Amino acid sequence: MNTHLQRALDGIDSATAGMDESQLTKHAEGKWSAAEILEHLAMAFGSTAKVFEKCVAKGKPIGDVPRFKQRLQALVVTDIGYFPGGRKAPHMVVPTGKIGGKAALELIHNNLREMDKQLARCYETCGKKGYLANHPVLGPLKIDQWPKFHRVHTLHHMKQIRAMRNL
Repeated sequence: MNTHLQRALDGIDSATAGMDESQLTKHAEGKWSAAEILEHLAMAFGSTAKVFEKCVAKGKPIGDVPRFKQRLQALVVTDIGYFPGGRKAPHMVVPTGKIGGKAALELIHNNLREMDKQLARCYETCGKKGYLANHPVLGPLKIDQWPKFHRVHTLHHMKQIRAMRNL
C-alpha cells in the first residue's frame, strides 16, 4: 500500500482501537460522531477511487491547470501537512448517519484498499505528469499529492476522534 495511505489507515486503526459502537456513535450537539467521521472518510476514499478509475479509463490525467490560490492551498495541505479546520465538507462526502461505526470502519478499509489499487493503476496508465484530477476544494492535484491529501485529512479527523474518547 502507498506509504501515505498506510499511515492514514494506521491512524484510523490507532484512534478507534477498543472503541465500542456506543462510543463510536456518541456525539456533542451539532457535531459529527466518530461513526459519522468514519463514514465521511470512507465516502472520500470511495469517491477518490472512482475518480482514479476515470483517469485510468481515459488513459491520461483529467485535472485542470490550477490557479495560483489552488496551488497554494494544495501546497499547504499536501507539502506542509496543515489541514485547516472549520470548513464544511463537500456535499458528496457528508455522512448520512445511516451506518454504524463498525460498518464505517469496514467500509473505510475496503474503500482505502480500492483507492490504493486505483492509484497504482493511475501510476501505470497516467504516470506522474500533469494534474491527475480535480479535488472539490483544493482544485487540481498531481498524482503524488492525492495520497498526501488523504493522509493529512484523515489524521486531522483522527485528532477529533481521539478527543471524543475523552468525553
